[in-house]
Amino acid sequence: MADQYKSAWAKSIPFKQQVKIMGRLMTYAKPYKKQFIGAIVGAAGLAGMNILLPYILQEYMDKYLAKQRASVKIILAVAALYALGTILKAFSQFVQSFLFQMGAERGLEDARRALFAKLETLGMRYFDQTPAGSIVSRVTNDTSTMSDFWNVWLTILVGLFSIISSFVVMLKWAPKVALMVLAFLPILAVAVWYYNHYSSRVYRHMREKLSELNTKLNESIEGIGIIQQFRQEKRISDEFEATNEDYLRSRKAMIRTNSLLLGSMINLLYSLALVVVLAAFGLMSMHSFVEAGMVYAFTTYVANFFNPMTNMMDNLTFLQDGVVAGSRMFHILDDTQYVPAQNPGANAMVTQGKIEFKHVSFAYDGKHKILKDISFVANPGETVALVGHTGSGKSSIINVMMRFYEFGEGQILIDDVDIRDYPMAELRRKLGLVLQDSFMFYGDISSNIRLFNKDITDEQVEEAAKFVQADRFIEQLPGGYHAKVIEGGSQFSSGERQLISFARTIVTEPKVLVLDEATANIDTETENLIQEGLKRMRRGRTTIAIAHRLSTIKDANLILVLDAGRIVERGTHDELIAKKGRYYDMYELQTGVDSLK
Repeated sequence: MADQYKSAWAKSIPFKQQVKIMGRLMTYAKPYKKQFIGAIVGAAGLAGMNILLPYILQEYMDKYLAKQRASVKIILAVAALYALGTILKAFSQFVQSFLFQMGAERGLEDARRALFAKLETLGMRYFDQTPAGSIVSRVTNDTSTMSDFWNVWLTILVGLFSIISSFVVMLKWAPKVALMVLAFLPILAVAVWYYNHYSSRVYRHMREKLSELNTKLNESIEGIGIIQQFRQEKRISDEFEATNEDYLRSRKAMIRTNSLLLGSMINLLYSLALVVVLAAFGLMSMHSFVEAGMVYAFTTYVANFFNPMTNMMDNLTFLQDGVVAGSRMFHILDDTQYVPAQNPGANAMVTQGKIEFKHVSFAYDGKHKILKDISFVANPGETVALVGHTGSGKSSIINVMMRFYEFGEGQILIDDVDIRDYPMAELRRKLGLVLQDSFMFYGDISSNIRLFNKDITDEQVEEAAKFVQADRFIEQLPGGYHAKVIEGGSQFSSGERQLISFARTIVTEPKVLVLDEATANIDTETENLIQEGLKRMRRGRTTIAIAHRLSTIKDANLILVLDAGRIVERGTHDELIAKKGRYYDMYELQTGVDSLK
């Protein structure tokens, strides 16, 4: 238990920060102020009915029942009036509840939309450092919590109207007794202060553990094949159970706090206040006549004074939950790890596809350089291959060229123009990327090739598939290009998924082809198709290719050998073999000495 609050997310939120968070959350309500104003009117009407109904009964009891003057006509009139008041009260409840919750739901929708839109602008660095389960938790669980957060304000609104109106009436009828009731408020204020201070820490820790649960669940689902293959079920289950137990402990702390300081505290104060009121009226009756109707109405107003406090205190749990959820949402909205920005007014167009790196250096963390003084030129139509051991910087070159990350020093040029002078949309259209692992979306073959771009016709989809020779297996599927694709495309082999990925890239007719170990996970059955498809794709296009199979890049115009972020060798295949350096050793290791003779 001692370690459970060490995380920054497990600390209590300072009061000023809580107010700031609530103020920012309120900005999502501004577009729907008409609904909230209507809800306020409804809440005022509800408070009015809560005052009027006990007054009707008080008048009836003291003026008619106590004096035996109640005729059938009067009884029916009072019953009709009370029924009308009850109907108006129900209508007021409906108006304030419906309008407020509709405004709240629309504000919640805007918050979720803003959060998702912000995620789309964040760079790869953010997603490298943040677990997917934590992100999912903030977009789903934390935003859903906002619905309860808005309902808290409805409860507070209704409660304040009821408390103020009840106290005003009590003050008018019996000022001294009303002030006795008011004396209980300081005790309540202390309880609220302590709850607010302690519960924010509990809720932050609880939210953190919920994110961890989502993260572990996400990893377990995505890696279920590996988990079962290596018999990791017990370890994964134990880790999940440990996190779940920690989450349960934080829930217990929350329940204990709520049970002590919320409803039970208010009920105790209400009972004590009722005792004081009855005792005060009892003492008054010893010196003067006290009407029974007024005692009934006064005790009803006391109930109307304390009952909203019960609801308000009970809903403080959601208020704290909402503040914590809001702080986690704003942590994303305030993040500045954006996608690398292009220069203002960037409007250049990629025409030839010439790629040039000039003394480029790059560090993922801004401190430890992964790329060091990288320089090379890929002329239009040429193929430049990047080879080297794991961690040598091959993928980093592609990451900065694709503008997934901002490079630090040097310059990257396309057609002799700074890469920052191209609109990002132009780069995405003209630079076609094929990754080692081809991801497929739920849908069909056609939608996975065109990626839901309605401007791409069925004919273009089929032509792209034929170009990379993916049509050979697609046309054999039930439904052909409309064959269903389940999540991840797991019903297809890795080679088939890669061919679809090739078609997805080629259908946009890019000027530059970027291959990130595109042949690393290919089965032998489709290897020949893959190689033939790659040859066709590279023809007439500038190609930057990372390759582990050195035999696949023997025809490259330039081969760059990287080590620890530097280019240590460069040249054609034959030139590098003749040098008998690192490339020679790597090629010999893969193919054997006999192949070099």
